[in-house]
Amino acid sequence: MNIEEQRNALVIGVEPRSLVNFRGELIKAIEAKAVDVLTVSSPLPDDLIVEFSTKNIRHKAIPFQRNGLSLFADLKTFWSLFHLFNQESPSFILAYTIKPVIWGGLAARLCRIQFFALITGLGFAFQGTSRKRKLLTKVVSFLYKIALARAQAVIFQNQNNRETFISLGIVAENKSFVVDGSGVDVSRFGLTSLPENNDNLVFLCVARLLGEKGLREYARAAGIVKTHFPNTRFVLVGPTDTSPDGIPSDEVAQWVADGVIDYKGSAPDVRPFIEAAHVYVLASYHEGLPRSSIEAMAMGRSVITTVVPGCRETVVEGVNGFLIPVADAESLAKKMIWFIKHPEQMRQMGLASRKIAEERFDVHTVNARMVEIMKIK
Repeated sequence: MNIEEQRNALVIGVEPRSLVNFRGELIKAIEAKAVDVLTVSSPLPDDLIVEFSTKNIRHKAIPFQRNGLSLFADLKTFWSLFHLFNQESPSFILAYTIKPVIWGGLAARLCRIQFFALITGLGFAFQGTSRKRKLLTKVVSFLYKIALARAQAVIFQNQNNRETFISLGIVAENKSFVVDGSGVDVSRFGLTSLPENNDNLVFLCVARLLGEKGLREYARAAGIVKTHFPNTRFVLVGPTDTSPDGIPSDEVAQWVADGVIDYKGSAPDVRPFIEAAHVYVLASYHEGLPRSSIEAMAMGRSVITTVVPGCRETVVEGVNGFLIPVADAESLAKKMIWFIKHPEQMRQMGLASRKIAEERFDVHTVNARMVEIMKIK
């Protein structure tokens, strides 16, 4: 079904900052087709109120509880979306992340509005083998299935996630597509020279403070490396997280006190941290397709990451970085030490990263594919 005469759309996420940082260029690509876009998320913080106004981004706040399993809170989200859809009568809706996709999909189905879902990763609900996790997977799979039953298209960021949804009967194969992540503005994240001091390498990880981002392995690996190369720095940038998998702030503070991690907190712009680093590290257990790795690649940094779907798509082994087993601090430490012992390889591997980012992950190429999948004329 082509979207030809339709001129208004909703783009829905939980975090308002992601609408600018991750979907800003996609919104522009949709608006370039003469479609009026209303963004929907949790309420804007004060700094974003000014930014949204300056950039003329229309926005509507909806009560989202990103983490937690409160039925009351989720029903409140559903009814808020249902009333908004009836009020706005959008021509189509694009939702991303789990709760906007599920509750937005259900509301769109009831309102008979065209619905597109962007699955940015399987997340906490599909990980782990405990009885509680298995039950959660069943519940979330069921909700996804009924929410996406009438979706025009479901877009994934790696092939493995797509195959998981198809195998579980959540989506039909002919309605599912894959794009190369969210894309990155390779002009904004431009190629930068490596820091000159190769005697004191700086490793960087940018991630929310979650266990399944591999941050405990990052800290353990840092401790191993520092016993042999004490001047090496291990920088961590990212906000705290209220998820059940969130790492307590006092645990991070202990890493800092032990001298293994240099924690910088959250940052609206990660480019200065990438520019100051030699190698980027993401030891995540699962990803859709990690934007942080691609940003580092675009700026000419080699990458150490895990072999899991999503992460492995960012690295050509030995060309622009290395892949390590998941939850393996020792393997991570070995690859870090390899870079310390072979600093002359970093520039060539960083240039390879930049080339991959330009060829596969340019945001304009990714967004053009998204617009094509949604058949926006």
